Amino acid sequence: MRIFLSADIEGTCGIADWQEARRDTPYDYNYFRRQMTLEVRAACEGAIEAGAAEVFVRDGHSTARNIDPAQLPEGVQMMRGWTGDPLHMMSGLDQGGYDGVFFTGYHAWAGCGGSPLSHTVNLNSEFITLNGVQMSEFLMNAYTAGYYGAAVPFISGDRAVCDFAQELIPNITAVPVHEGRGGAVVSMHPDKAIKAIRAGARRAARNGKRCPVPMPEQFDAVVRFREHQAAYARQFYPGASLEDGKNVCFSTDDWYEMLRFFHFVL
Repeated sequence: MRIFLSADIEGTCGIADWQEARRDTPYDYNYFRRQMTLEVRAACEGAIEAGAAEVFVRDGHSTARNIDPAQLPEGVQMMRGWTGDPLHMMSGLDQGGYDGVFFTGYHAWAGCGGSPLSHTVNLNSEFITLNGVQMSEFLMNAYTAGYYGAAVPFISGDRAVCDFAQELIPNITAVPVHEGRGGAVVSMHPDKAIKAIRAGARRAARNGKRCPVPMPEQFDAVVRFREHQAAYARQFYPGASLEDGKNVCFSTDDWYEMLRFFHFVL
């Protein structure tokens, strides 16, 4: 089995404030950068222990230069930095041949109270809906996995996104490491989170065939921008339309075209 792992930081165990996710506030950030790295390493180790022949790690947060590569197992490949292609947090998946996609450090979506750091892609939108469902980065990236024929057997992050993942893919192994309460989070011990992620990844790597992504035949997106000026400018993407002053809408039956829309509009 070949595993593709997409990693974020806002669902890392215990993170509760934006300063803890930003490189320009190193006192807060360095601890959670390390915890993000350890959680990714645990997921890689679990997959390898279950027989994964290859693990490819995609650093998907901010600069995409957060994970310490030296802390990962030697056989792991890793992508750092941004390529600039529409796959974004999933860049590299299109090289083909991946059986399963793991997500670590994932978080609740824009408009959701499940995390103090809830957002989707960036902070410019109030929310994004996809086929009437408020879209998380997990949902967007799970559909990308499905588009390229990969199952999604594992996720770790906050409880809200883990609960949603289990609704979408009932057999997924989900490891919620904390849950949001207003501007705070309640988390398990970080070392316990690492152990749970490693064990969960081990189970998930053996369960991949039972975790296909249910792909819709049609995709209808609405991006509700915080500022009407941003919405006005983005309505000029080919095929997009402006509704209600702040809503930019786009529809397609090709998921890659939706990714292209998000790439240029978000």
